[in-house]
Amino acid sequence: MARSGSGNGKSLTARVAVVGAGVVSPLGFGLSETFDSLREARDCVTRVGRFSVAGCRCKTAGQVPDERLLSKRHEGGRARRLHRASHMMIQALGEALEQEPQFKPELTVIGTTSGGMSYGEDYYRSLDRHGSLRHAPTWIANYPAQKPVIDALEAFEISAPCQVVANACASGTNAIGHAFECVRSGRYQRMLTGGYDALSELVFVGFDSLQASTPEKCRPFDQHRTGMVLGEGAAILALENLDLALKRGAHVLAEITGYGMSTDNFHLTQPDPSGVGPRRAMERALERARATANMVDYINAHGTATPFNDAAEGKAISELFDRVPVSSTKSMMGHSLGAAGAVEAVICLLALQYQFLPPNINFCAPDEDVDLNIVANEARPMALRTVLSNSFGFGGTNASIVMQKFEA
Repeated sequence: MARSGSGNGKSLTARVAVVGAGVVSPLGFGLSETFDSLREARDCVTRVGRFSVAGCRCKTAGQVPDERLLSKRHEGGRARRLHRASHMMIQALGEALEQEPQFKPELTVIGTTSGGMSYGEDYYRSLDRHGSLRHAPTWIANYPAQKPVIDALEAFEISAPCQVVANACASGTNAIGHAFECVRSGRYQRMLTGGYDALSELVFVGFDSLQASTPEKCRPFDQHRTGMVLGEGAAILALENLDLALKRGAHVLAEITGYGMSTDNFHLTQPDPSGVGPRRAMERALERARATANMVDYINAHGTATPFNDAAEGKAISELFDRVPVSSTKSMMGHSLGAAGAVEAVICLLALQYQFLPPNINFCAPDEDVDLNIVANEARPMALRTVLSNSFGFGGTNASIVMQKFEA
């Protein structure tokens, strides 16, 4: 575990506390609903209803219901013009701030991949079909990737500047890792971080055309896995210098103790089969946490259920760890791209808080080529102190974070 910094937060080894968290995903709105879904091993993947999937192999995704998205704080005309991603971010940030109403962030770092892409789709579709851009100002204004972040900050009158990380499916974990390093270094004392992505037809069809998506159930690490399903969501973490958080009497949910990243440089969409990229990211996260592999009690895997990705990650885990419990919660909610690492970080928080192993559902047959201890189909009670969360993306981008139960 990292040594504590000085009271002014300027030490290069300041400890980093999570003092607030909020989440919106197919598993539910907020921490409580999310925990219930995990505990009950709910399959929250449903048939896509936002656009036609008639020409696609895959027909399903993890979806957030529109009727619950509109923020009660902003039910007027402006709110109806905001992108769905903005409403997800507003909901997630609102929950985090309910736990820490006086939290004053100095910087916000958020990961995403799609931004407001569905408004870009509307723009070009309208131009192509009708030659009319009557709604162009709304579409253009809400298209940029930083817009949902700004909307959420404005909703709660927060003036902290924002940075957006777009690094494929590692974006959410990269954002959290960067925020962790900023607080750990003493450059900042309080930061908001996380990730978001809303379901987009262009992204959905793109993954389907790559034949990365499955027409069946998503079954990570199963011998008969056939691909991923997409999802959507948003999650926010409030990070603070631990000494300062304790001094003001904040409730500490957990500590982030390590962050590691690497790049495969192997193939645009396929990871290095040796698993060297994921392994390096995990090793570097453990090194930063001053932890050893045998100290890790649970791994929330990237686990997309594609044959190559699961094989590479499974190889890296089995070589580095000795039968540590592993699960991919994407089996329950789909892969939310830039939001995935942030949502899964919140799931790790819940695992530490409630001392349980989140399930890997739809699991039938272990992969004979990878020796993993899968948390199959049901949540299990487990004494947890140290957990690790993985996110890996196209282009060989790899990121891992280590989180620990807070012990005064």
